Amino acid sequence: MRIRVGYEMTYFCPQETPMILTVGIHYSRASDVIAPDYLTSDPAVPVAGYRDGFGNWCTRIVAPAGSIRIRGDGLVRDTGQPDVAAPSACQHPVEDLPEETLVFLLGSRYCETDRLSDIAWSHFGHTDPGWTRVQAICDFVHNHIVFGYQDARATRSASEAYHERIGVCRDYAHLAVAFCRCMNIPARYCTGYLGDMGTLPPYGVGDFAAWIEVYLGGHWYTFDPRNNVPRIGRVLIARGRDASDVAIATIFGTAILEKFEVWTDEIAEDVTAVLGSGKYQV
Repeated sequence: MRIRVGYEMTYFCPQETPMILTVGIHYSRASDVIAPDYLTSDPAVPVAGYRDGFGNWCTRIVAPAGSIRIRGDGLVRDTGQPDVAAPSACQHPVEDLPEETLVFLLGSRYCETDRLSDIAWSHFGHTDPGWTRVQAICDFVHNHIVFGYQDARATRSASEAYHERIGVCRDYAHLAVAFCRCMNIPARYCTGYLGDMGTLPPYGVGDFAAWIEVYLGGHWYTFDPRNNVPRIGRVLIARGRDASDVAIATIFGTAILEKFEVWTDEIAEDVTAVLGSGKYQV
């Protein structure tokens, strides 16, 4: 299948304002990219890029005073297969974990393992280690938090999500990540595109999505405590310890968001997709 992904954001800045934007398709999907989602802006400004400590592609700009439109529009090839399930995947003893996974056992800005450790062990200490335990965590989080865009709060932590029992997809992800780490299972936070392909209406407003990846049986596996069912068409943008590592926009000054739009649409094989200022035959 072919998936068109993209975003458009308009900010008003009272003065020149540096920004770091993490909005590009992740390098792990490079071989699937049919049309790149290059970041463009109106007015045009110089663009620089770098890879952060987690391998995510970050773009640096200085927005001028006034309004700036930032946009990306790409086309990605996808298998159309649901998230991989491996119910027999085992949990590794901490001493056997690869060094690169250990950072994802530690507490972080939004995932306070110190505050949630006792709670996690009381809920999940009786479960079988491995896939069964992670699924139990996702089941609990899915049922514990009530989803609502009106309840979004950028500063809400996993501990606060547990006690408040409301939130959006990032809150589900933070709480599940924190619980996994409390149970000595490496877990990392992911952000990207997740459309409605394969689901029944009504469909929600387009937005970036958050899910988690957990290290079991020598591999990283996708879990989605918000939806809690295997889904198709995920397109990763970035992964890190929590949302603070993968913020879509990090702004060094005042910027008022005037427009925000995200799209994730399946494109039929026999049509021409209009991307940015041109077209791409698929």
